[in-house]
Amino acid sequence: MGLLFVQRLDGNGVFKCRRCRVDAASKDAIISKEFQGSSGRAYLFDHVVNICLGPNEDRYLITGLHTVNDIYCSCCQQILGWRYRVLPQEKAYDQSQKYKEGKFILERARMWKDS
Repeated sequence: MGLLFVQRLDGNGVFKCRRCRVDAASKDAIISKEFQGSSGRAYLFDHVVNICLGPNEDRYLITGLHTVNDIYCSCCQQILGWRYRVLPQEKAYDQSQKYKEGKFILERARMWKDS
């Protein structure tokens, strides 16, 4: 096993993994707070750090079929949410949902906010 390099985020309002408290996202990267995850409220982020991605999978969510990757904490491997996969133009399922592609969902119940 190699060294684990962890990126630290500056400022107030940093969301961290609830289990190991490693930085995951800044409040400045929030796009929307109007999402629902399997454990309750979830936020859509433009950018996250210190994560690993699971394999691609097609999943039926509230807004329809999406190709997603689960997001895991790079330190403790706790699942934090998912990433909407960027799809080729000819494979997009619903054009009204394209704004989510490449963005990240973090479930609030799996995060700890440093204020």
